[in-house]
Amino acid sequence: MGFNCGIVGLPNVGKSTLFNALTQTIAAQAANFPFCTIEPNTGRVAVPDERLQKLADIVHPKSLVPTQLEFVDIAGLVKGASKGEGLGNQFLANIREVDAIIHVLRCFEDENITHVEGSVDPIRDAEIVETELMIADLESLEKRFDQAQKKARGGDKEALVNVAVMSPIIEALKAGKPARSAAPDENNKDAVKAYKMLQLLTSKPVLYVCNVDEASAATGNDFSQKVFQKAEKEGARAVIISAEIESEVAQLESEEEKKEFLESLGLHETGLAKIIREGYKLLGLETYFTAGPKEVRAWTFLKGSKAPQCAGIIHSDFEKGFIRAETISYEDYVRLGGEQACKEAGKVRSEGKDYVVQDGDLLNFLFNV
Repeated sequence: MGFNCGIVGLPNVGKSTLFNALTQTIAAQAANFPFCTIEPNTGRVAVPDERLQKLADIVHPKSLVPTQLEFVDIAGLVKGASKGEGLGNQFLANIREVDAIIHVLRCFEDENITHVEGSVDPIRDAEIVETELMIADLESLEKRFDQAQKKARGGDKEALVNVAVMSPIIEALKAGKPARSAAPDENNKDAVKAYKMLQLLTSKPVLYVCNVDEASAATGNDFSQKVFQKAEKEGARAVIISAEIESEVAQLESEEEKKEFLESLGLHETGLAKIIREGYKLLGLETYFTAGPKEVRAWTFLKGSKAPQCAGIIHSDFEKGFIRAETISYEDYVRLGGEQACKEAGKVRSEGKDYVVQDGDLLNFLFNV
Protein backbone atom coordinates (compact mmCIF):
# COMPACT_ATOMS: atom_id res chain seq x y z
CA MET A 1 0.00 0.00 0.00
CA GLY A 2 1.90 3.05 -1.24
CA PHE A 3 1.24 6.60 -0.15
CA ASN A 4 3.32 9.53 -1.30
CA CYS A 5 3.78 13.23 -0.72
CA GLY A 6 5.08 15.51 -3.47
CA ILE A 7 7.52 18.22 -2.35
CA VAL A 8 6.68 21.35 -4.35
CA GLY A 9 7.50 25.05 -4.40
CA LEU A 10 9.22 27.76 -6.42
CA PRO A 11 12.86 27.22 -7.46
CA ASN A 12 15.52 27.84 -4.77
CA VAL A 13 13.26 27.56 -1.72
CA GLY A 14 15.10 24.51 -0.31
CA LYS A 15 13.07 21.63 -1.77
CA SER A 16 16.01 19.50 -2.88
CA THR A 17 18.03 20.24 0.29
CA LEU A 18 15.01 19.06 2.28
CA PHE A 19 14.55 15.98 0.11
CA ASN A 20 18.23 15.06 0.46
CA ALA A 21 17.94 15.26 4.23
CA LEU A 22 14.67 13.33 4.23
CA THR A 23 16.14 10.40 2.38
CA GLN A 24 19.72 10.94 3.60
CA THR A 25 20.90 10.63 0.02
CA ILE A 26 22.34 12.97 -2.59
CA ALA A 27 19.84 11.77 -5.19
CA ALA A 28 18.43 15.24 -5.74
CA GLN A 29 21.01 17.78 -6.89
CA ALA A 30 20.74 20.93 -4.79
CA ALA A 31 22.09 23.89 -6.77
CA ASN A 32 21.58 27.62 -6.86
CA PHE A 33 19.70 27.84 -10.14
CA PRO A 34 16.12 27.05 -11.26
CA PHE A 35 15.19 23.62 -12.59
CA CYS A 36 18.16 21.74 -11.17
CA THR A 37 15.67 18.97 -10.41
CA ILE A 38 14.70 17.71 -13.86
CA GLU A 39 13.13 14.35 -13.02
CA PRO A 40 11.16 13.79 -9.82
CA ASN A 41 13.31 11.93 -7.30
CA THR A 42 11.62 9.45 -5.03
CA GLY A 43 12.66 8.31 -1.57
CA ARG A 44 11.02 6.20 1.11
CA VAL A 45 11.49 7.11 4.77
CA ALA A 46 10.57 5.43 8.04
CA VAL A 47 7.73 7.05 9.99
CA PRO A 48 8.98 7.87 13.53
CA ASP A 49 6.91 5.93 16.07
CA GLU A 50 8.22 5.39 19.60
CA ARG A 51 5.57 2.66 20.14
CA LEU A 52 7.55 0.30 17.91
CA GLN A 53 10.57 0.30 20.23
CA LYS A 54 8.38 -0.13 23.32
CA LEU A 55 6.84 -3.23 21.75
CA ALA A 56 10.31 -4.52 20.84
CA ASP A 57 11.44 -4.07 24.45
CA ILE A 58 8.69 -6.51 25.46
CA VAL A 59 8.93 -9.03 22.59
CA HIS A 60 12.71 -8.94 21.87
CA PRO A 61 12.28 -9.74 18.17
CA LYS A 62 15.05 -10.42 15.64
CA SER A 63 14.07 -7.32 13.67
CA LEU A 64 12.04 -4.11 13.80
CA VAL A 65 10.17 -2.98 10.69
CA PRO A 66 8.73 0.57 10.76
CA THR A 67 6.02 1.77 8.42
CA GLN A 68 7.17 4.00 5.56
CA LEU A 69 6.11 7.04 3.59
CA GLU A 70 7.25 8.01 0.10
CA PHE A 71 8.43 11.50 -0.79
CA VAL A 72 8.78 12.82 -4.34
CA ASP A 73 10.98 15.83 -5.09
CA ILE A 74 9.28 17.66 -7.97
CA ALA A 75 10.88 20.24 -10.29
CA GLY A 76 10.43 23.89 -9.25
CA LEU A 77 7.39 25.68 -10.63
CA VAL A 78 7.37 29.26 -11.96
CA LYS A 79 4.64 31.74 -12.84
CA GLY A 80 2.99 30.66 -16.10
CA ALA A 81 3.49 26.91 -15.48
CA SER A 82 -0.14 26.20 -16.40
CA LYS A 83 0.67 27.66 -19.84
CA GLY A 84 3.83 25.57 -20.17
CA GLU A 85 6.36 28.08 -18.79
CA GLY A 86 9.54 26.60 -17.30
CA LEU A 87 8.96 22.91 -16.71
CA GLY A 88 5.25 23.60 -16.19
CA ASN A 89 3.64 20.71 -18.04
CA GLN A 90 6.00 18.21 -16.46
CA PHE A 91 5.47 19.74 -13.01
CA LEU A 92 1.69 19.48 -13.34
CA ALA A 93 1.86 15.88 -14.56
CA ASN A 94 4.14 14.87 -11.68
CA ILE A 95 2.05 16.54 -9.00
CA ARG A 96 -1.12 14.88 -10.33
CA GLU A 97 0.35 11.51 -9.36
CA VAL A 98 0.98 12.24 -5.65
CA ASP A 99 -1.48 11.80 -2.78
CA ALA A 100 -0.62 14.96 -0.82
CA ILE A 101 1.42 18.13 -1.28
CA ILE A 102 4.31 19.27 0.91
CA HIS A 103 4.57 22.94 -0.08
CA VAL A 104 8.00 24.33 0.85
CA LEU A 105 8.09 28.10 1.34
CA ARG A 106 11.24 30.19 1.71
CA CYS A 107 11.13 32.03 5.02
CA PHE A 108 14.71 33.26 5.24
CA GLU A 109 16.84 36.07 3.80
CA ASP A 110 20.12 35.13 2.08
CA GLU A 111 21.70 37.37 -0.54
CA ASN A 112 23.80 34.43 -1.76
CA ILE A 113 20.73 32.45 -2.82
CA THR A 114 18.78 33.98 -5.69
CA HIS A 115 15.01 34.19 -5.35
CA VAL A 116 13.24 33.67 -8.66
CA GLU A 117 10.81 36.52 -7.83
CA GLY A 118 13.56 38.87 -6.59
CA SER A 119 12.46 39.10 -2.93
CA VAL A 120 11.37 36.91 0.00
CA ASP A 121 7.59 36.73 0.45
CA PRO A 122 6.24 33.24 1.33
CA ILE A 123 2.57 34.24 0.99
CA ARG A 124 3.14 35.57 -2.52
CA ASP A 125 5.14 32.43 -3.37
CA ALA A 126 2.35 30.18 -2.08
CA GLU A 127 -0.21 32.07 -4.12
CA ILE A 128 1.87 31.76 -7.31
CA VAL A 129 1.95 27.98 -7.01
CA GLU A 130 -1.72 27.75 -5.96
CA THR A 131 -2.85 30.00 -8.81
CA GLU A 132 -1.06 27.87 -11.40
CA LEU A 133 -2.65 24.72 -9.98
CA MET A 134 -6.11 26.33 -9.92
CA ILE A 135 -5.77 27.56 -13.52
CA ALA A 136 -4.79 24.05 -14.64
CA ASP A 137 -7.76 22.55 -12.73
CA LEU A 138 -10.23 25.08 -14.16
CA GLU A 139 -9.11 24.43 -17.73
CA SER A 140 -9.33 20.69 -17.15
CA LEU A 141 -12.84 20.93 -15.68
CA GLU A 142 -14.30 23.31 -18.24
CA LYS A 143 -13.38 20.91 -21.04
CA ARG A 144 -15.18 18.05 -19.29
CA PHE A 145 -18.11 20.05 -17.94
CA ASP A 146 -19.74 20.73 -21.33
CA GLN A 147 -19.66 17.05 -22.23
CA ALA A 148 -21.07 16.07 -18.83
CA GLN A 149 -23.92 18.59 -19.22
CA LYS A 150 -24.90 17.17 -22.63
CA LYS A 151 -25.00 13.63 -21.24
CA ALA A 152 -26.90 14.80 -18.15
CA ARG A 153 -29.61 16.36 -20.32
CA GLY A 154 -30.03 12.93 -21.88
CA GLY A 155 -30.65 11.43 -18.45
CA ASP A 156 -27.24 9.79 -17.94
CA LYS A 157 -27.06 9.10 -14.16
CA GLU A 158 -23.26 9.23 -13.93
CA ALA A 159 -23.20 12.51 -15.84
CA LEU A 160 -25.82 14.00 -13.50
CA VAL A 161 -23.56 13.23 -10.53
CA ASN A 162 -20.53 14.65 -12.34
CA VAL A 163 -22.34 17.92 -13.15
CA ALA A 164 -23.49 18.26 -9.53
CA VAL A 165 -19.90 17.72 -8.32
CA MET A 166 -18.18 19.92 -10.92
CA SER A 167 -20.45 22.99 -10.73
CA PRO A 168 -19.49 24.18 -7.21
CA ILE A 169 -15.81 23.35 -7.85
CA ILE A 170 -15.75 25.47 -11.00
CA GLU A 171 -17.33 28.37 -9.08
CA ALA A 172 -14.77 27.98 -6.28
CA LEU A 173 -11.84 27.94 -8.72
CA LYS A 174 -13.15 31.05 -10.48
CA ALA A 175 -13.31 32.74 -7.07
CA GLY A 176 -9.66 31.85 -6.43
CA LYS A 177 -10.37 28.96 -4.06
CA PRO A 178 -8.97 25.41 -4.38
CA ALA A 179 -11.13 22.46 -5.41
CA ARG A 180 -10.94 20.98 -1.89
CA SER A 181 -12.93 23.98 -0.61
CA ALA A 182 -15.94 22.69 -2.61
CA ALA A 183 -15.51 18.97 -2.01
CA PRO A 184 -18.77 16.96 -1.74
CA ASP A 185 -20.18 15.66 1.54
CA GLU A 186 -18.32 12.54 2.71
CA ASN A 187 -21.62 10.68 3.15
CA ASN A 188 -22.49 11.05 -0.54
CA LYS A 189 -20.49 8.06 -1.83
CA ASP A 190 -21.33 8.56 -5.52
CA ALA A 191 -20.27 12.21 -5.37
CA VAL A 192 -17.08 11.40 -3.45
CA LYS A 193 -16.17 8.75 -6.05
CA ALA A 194 -16.80 11.22 -8.90
CA TYR A 195 -14.74 13.88 -7.11
CA LYS A 196 -11.76 11.54 -6.72
CA MET A 197 -12.01 10.49 -10.38
CA LEU A 198 -11.52 14.13 -11.43
CA GLN A 199 -7.91 13.93 -10.11
CA LEU A 200 -7.72 17.66 -9.49
CA LEU A 201 -4.44 19.22 -8.41
CA THR A 202 -6.05 21.48 -5.79
CA SER A 203 -8.10 18.65 -4.30
CA LYS A 204 -4.99 17.28 -2.61
CA PRO A 205 -4.34 18.02 1.09
CA VAL A 206 -1.51 20.50 1.73
CA LEU A 207 1.17 20.84 4.40
CA TYR A 208 3.07 24.15 4.36
CA VAL A 209 6.73 23.79 5.32
CA CYS A 210 8.34 27.04 6.44
CA ASN A 211 12.04 26.78 5.61
CA VAL A 212 13.69 29.22 8.04
CA ASP A 213 17.30 30.18 8.86
CA GLU A 214 19.15 28.33 11.62
CA ALA A 215 18.54 31.04 14.22
CA SER A 216 14.75 30.80 13.71
CA ALA A 217 14.48 26.99 13.72
CA ALA A 218 13.19 26.76 17.32
CA THR A 219 10.89 29.78 17.39
CA GLY A 220 10.05 30.67 13.78
CA ASN A 221 10.08 34.25 12.45
CA ASP A 222 7.79 36.89 10.95
CA PHE A 223 7.69 35.07 7.61
CA SER A 224 6.67 31.73 9.15
CA GLN A 225 4.09 33.43 11.37
CA LYS A 226 2.29 34.69 8.25
CA VAL A 227 2.31 31.18 6.77
CA PHE A 228 0.79 29.71 9.94
CA GLN A 229 -1.96 32.35 9.81
CA LYS A 230 -2.65 31.40 6.19
CA ALA A 231 -2.76 27.69 7.05
CA GLU A 232 -5.15 28.28 9.94
CA LYS A 233 -7.47 30.29 7.70
CA GLU A 234 -7.52 27.46 5.13
CA GLY A 235 -7.83 24.61 7.62
CA ALA A 236 -4.41 23.39 6.43
CA ARG A 237 -1.35 22.46 8.48
CA ALA A 238 2.12 24.03 8.74
CA VAL A 239 5.51 23.19 10.28
CA ILE A 240 8.78 25.05 10.77
CA ILE A 241 12.08 23.53 9.69
CA SER A 242 15.54 24.66 8.69
CA ALA A 243 16.58 22.63 5.65
CA GLU A 244 20.23 23.52 6.35
CA ILE A 245 20.02 22.14 9.91
CA GLU A 246 18.28 19.01 8.61
CA SER A 247 21.06 18.57 6.06
CA GLU A 248 23.70 18.81 8.80
CA VAL A 249 21.84 16.38 11.08
CA ALA A 250 21.51 13.87 8.25
CA GLN A 251 25.30 13.72 7.96
CA LEU A 252 25.84 12.85 11.65
CA GLU A 253 26.31 9.14 12.21
CA SER A 254 25.04 8.34 15.71
CA GLU A 255 21.68 9.13 17.27
CA GLU A 256 23.53 10.55 20.28
CA GLU A 257 25.39 13.06 18.08
CA LYS A 258 22.14 14.09 16.42
CA LYS A 259 20.44 14.57 19.77
CA GLU A 260 23.29 16.69 21.16
CA PHE A 261 23.42 18.84 18.03
CA LEU A 262 19.66 19.48 18.10
CA GLU A 263 19.67 20.29 21.83
CA SER A 264 22.46 22.83 21.26
CA LEU A 265 20.02 24.64 18.94
CA GLY A 266 17.08 24.41 21.34
CA LEU A 267 15.37 21.66 19.34
CA HIS A 268 13.85 18.45 20.71
CA GLU A 269 13.52 16.59 17.41
CA THR A 270 14.31 17.06 13.74
CA GLY A 271 11.98 19.05 11.55
CA LEU A 272 11.91 16.03 9.28
CA ALA A 273 10.29 13.93 12.00
CA LYS A 274 7.56 16.56 12.21
CA ILE A 275 7.08 16.61 8.43
CA ILE A 276 6.87 12.82 8.21
CA ARG A 277 4.32 12.64 11.04
CA GLU A 278 2.26 15.51 9.63
CA GLY A 279 2.42 13.95 6.16
CA TYR A 280 1.10 10.72 7.66
CA LYS A 281 -1.81 12.58 9.30
CA LEU A 282 -2.40 14.58 6.14
CA LEU A 283 -3.12 11.37 4.22
CA GLY A 284 -5.51 10.10 6.89
CA LEU A 285 -3.20 7.22 7.80
CA GLU A 286 -2.93 5.18 10.99
CA THR A 287 -0.78 2.27 12.18
CA TYR A 288 -1.46 -1.22 13.46
CA PHE A 289 1.20 -3.65 14.68
CA THR A 290 2.09 -7.31 14.47
CA ALA A 291 4.47 -8.68 17.09
CA GLY A 292 6.33 -11.97 17.31
CA PRO A 293 9.80 -13.44 17.91
CA LYS A 294 10.84 -12.90 14.26
CA GLU A 295 9.76 -9.27 13.97
CA VAL A 296 7.75 -6.42 15.41
CA ARG A 297 6.26 -4.58 12.47
CA ALA A 298 4.20 -1.44 11.86
CA TRP A 299 1.59 -1.50 9.07
CA THR A 300 -0.01 1.53 7.43
CA PHE A 301 -3.77 1.64 6.87
CA LEU A 302 -6.36 4.23 5.95
CA LYS A 303 -8.28 5.50 8.96
CA GLY A 304 -11.70 3.83 9.08
CA SER A 305 -10.55 0.57 7.44
CA LYS A 306 -12.13 -2.69 8.63
CA ALA A 307 -10.25 -5.79 9.77
CA PRO A 308 -10.37 -7.73 6.44
CA GLN A 309 -8.97 -4.71 4.54
CA CYS A 310 -6.12 -4.40 7.05
CA ALA A 311 -5.44 -8.12 6.75
CA GLY A 312 -5.16 -7.68 2.98
CA ILE A 313 -2.32 -5.20 3.47
CA ILE A 314 -0.15 -8.10 4.66
CA HIS A 315 -1.33 -10.48 1.93
CA SER A 316 -4.38 -10.61 -0.35
CA ASP A 317 -5.10 -14.20 0.83
CA PHE A 318 -5.55 -12.88 4.38
CA GLU A 319 -8.41 -10.70 3.18
CA LYS A 320 -10.02 -13.33 0.91
CA GLY A 321 -10.08 -15.99 3.60
CA PHE A 322 -10.54 -13.70 6.61
CA ILE A 323 -12.13 -15.45 9.62
CA ARG A 324 -11.39 -13.12 12.54
CA ALA A 325 -8.75 -10.88 14.08
CA GLU A 326 -7.34 -11.49 17.55
CA THR A 327 -6.95 -7.93 18.82
CA ILE A 328 -5.12 -6.28 21.71
CA SER A 329 -4.95 -2.53 22.27
CA TYR A 330 -1.45 -1.05 22.37
CA GLU A 331 -2.12 0.40 25.83
CA ASP A 332 -3.10 -2.99 27.27
CA TYR A 333 -0.18 -4.76 25.60
CA VAL A 334 2.41 -2.37 27.04
CA ARG A 335 0.76 -1.97 30.45
CA LEU A 336 0.44 -5.73 31.01
CA GLY A 337 3.71 -6.69 29.34
CA GLY A 338 2.83 -8.81 26.33
CA GLU A 339 0.35 -11.16 24.67
CA GLN A 340 0.28 -13.92 27.29
CA ALA A 341 -0.38 -11.46 30.13
CA CYS A 342 -3.18 -9.88 28.04
CA LYS A 343 -4.78 -13.31 27.49
CA GLU A 344 -4.68 -14.03 31.22
CA ALA A 345 -6.27 -10.63 31.93
CA GLY A 346 -8.99 -11.18 29.32
CA LYS A 347 -7.75 -8.32 27.15
CA VAL A 348 -7.53 -10.28 23.87
CA ARG A 349 -10.64 -9.63 21.77
CA SER A 350 -11.93 -11.69 18.85
CA GLU A 351 -13.12 -9.22 16.20
CA GLY A 352 -15.07 -10.01 13.01
CA LYS A 353 -15.40 -8.57 9.50
CA ASP A 354 -17.12 -5.35 10.61
CA TYR A 355 -14.49 -4.32 13.15
CA VAL A 356 -12.99 -0.90 12.41
CA VAL A 357 -9.29 -1.18 13.23
CA GLN A 358 -7.98 1.39 15.70
CA ASP A 359 -4.62 3.15 15.63
CA GLY A 360 -2.12 1.12 17.68
CA ASP A 361 -4.02 -2.19 17.62
CA LEU A 362 -1.91 -5.34 17.78
CA LEU A 363 -3.49 -7.83 15.39
CA ASN A 364 -3.21 -11.52 14.66
CA PHE A 365 -5.31 -12.57 11.66
CA LEU A 366 -6.95 -15.97 11.33
CA PHE A 367 -7.81 -16.91 7.77
CA ASN A 368 -8.63 -19.90 5.57
CA VAL A 369 -7.91 -20.09 1.84
